[in-house]
Amino acid sequence: MNVTLIGKLEHKAIGLGSWVLITSEGTTYELKNSPAELLKVKGKVKITGKTRDDLMSLSMLGTILEVKSFEVVN
Repeated sequence: MNVTLIGKLEHKAIGLGSWVLITSEGTTYELKNSPAELLKVKGKVKITGKTRDDLMSLSMLGTILEVKSFEVVN
């Protein structure tokens, strides 16, 4: 399903390490195909992507979100 979400990025040191988006509602999405520029953002971001219920990860931190685009939110 295609979604647009706003939240903050965090790096979780589980397994090899994973980047997640945590929304204001507290929902966690594990990021897939994150551009390097996205991982440098310190504030809030708006990410457009596709949730992937057909994939799993080693860290299993939340629904996988395949990143299509992003923008920094002030």
